[in-house]
Amino acid sequence: MKQEQIRRILRNQRDFFQKGVTLDVSFRIRALQRLKASIKRNENAIHKALKKDLGKSAFESYMCETGMVYSEITYMLRHIRSFASDKRVRTPLAQFHAVSFKKPSPYGNVLIMSPWNYPFMLTMEPLVDALAAGNTAVLKPSAYSPHTSEIIRKIIGECFPASYVAVVTGGRAENTCLLQEPFDYIFFTGSQAVGKEVMRQAAAHLTPVTLELGGKSPCIVDRSANLRLAARRIVFGKFLNCGQTCVAPDYIYCDKSICRPLAEEIKKEIIRQFGANPLNNPDYGKIINEKHFRRLTGLIDRKKVICGGSSNPDTLQIAPTVLTNVSFQDAVMQEEIFGPILPIITWHSLEEAIRKVNSLPHPLALYYFTRNRTNARKVMTHCGFGGGCINDTIIHLATSEMGFGGFGASGMGSYHGRDGFDTFSHSKSIVDKKLWLDLPMRYQPYRCFYEKLVRCFLR
Repeated sequence: MKQEQIRRILRNQRDFFQKGVTLDVSFRIRALQRLKASIKRNENAIHKALKKDLGKSAFESYMCETGMVYSEITYMLRHIRSFASDKRVRTPLAQFHAVSFKKPSPYGNVLIMSPWNYPFMLTMEPLVDALAAGNTAVLKPSAYSPHTSEIIRKIIGECFPASYVAVVTGGRAENTCLLQEPFDYIFFTGSQAVGKEVMRQAAAHLTPVTLELGGKSPCIVDRSANLRLAARRIVFGKFLNCGQTCVAPDYIYCDKSICRPLAEEIKKEIIRQFGANPLNNPDYGKIINEKHFRRLTGLIDRKKVICGGSSNPDTLQIAPTVLTNVSFQDAVMQEEIFGPILPIITWHSLEEAIRKVNSLPHPLALYYFTRNRTNARKVMTHCGFGGGCINDTIIHLATSEMGFGGFGASGMGSYHGRDGFDTFSHSKSIVDKKLWLDLPMRYQPYRCFYEKLVRCFLR
């Protein structure tokens, strides 16, 4: 799509927003209902597209993509009137007599740029929050997941005019054109490198941004943990979508005394969940493209493999792989893995582990397996991270009751549920002053008595 086409879309959306149609909460509700109905009609096509792009099974596609979007829409439909209503707050006595309130208002024209790893969910969930808040939207799905991008374009075309919601497909050229335009808000999910560029371009227009990035999310395991259950939940979280999940456990950081038994439990669990030959499992997906496949296979140190390590370049598949005797200096620890490779590193004391985690860039997620509640509170309090779990992985993002997002190197801002509505809203602070009384103390000429009154009110 050319620059002028993108500018035309944005002009039309600005005109549409200025009409004030999206300020009507009933209009927003009808829009979300249409979107949900269209997704339901196209559910099988969505799952087929995800199968082509990432090899996802229909079960996993529903659990991690379409089902999550349904849940977010349902939550918003249930709460949108409350979220959008004015909120009365206390008025200081010095402002007597007045009413003070906060008014949630949409930003206007928002840009949502989404990645390829969960291409449907990570496009539609921010859209749900943006529409609930009363914005228009331009969607830019990833060029690496073209089949899902096409079904997104079809669904949006069924539901909305382009002056309300539009889809721009394509690659870097289209991304560059979009970022040159003065959107009112930008919501980006993707890599840290691209996130920095998005923020740099947004700064030229003073456009506020939410950045949902990634990082090396640690999975800390102490000697008190239930190793069998820990292994089961770690394997689920790590190898879901072949490890191509921003909140997947990037590496295990465990007490040295349990390294071997934990590794053995993980090997057993991989066989239990994926079979003796995962590459023949029809429900086990693939790496998104050849570039990432080559990058991942280059991170596998054959001398340290205790499980997996096999791959198929024809199908772009890599078996769930576990590495031991890994240090923070190894190649696999120098970047976010984003694939089915699980290094295990050991520590001698929990204090050492906390210090090391805090010396690294803030991760998007942190997981801690333990039976010791005191230690759990200590890790959750002292470590810096976006969100996480105690004795599980990934599930903290599967709710609309809590916001999801990172900070520092893993991003800024959050969404899901109320947090998502607030992300795409500006809260206007308004004082409605009554006409029947006007306190004279603020006006010149200033008097000693008025100063005493001011000091009485403002202390």
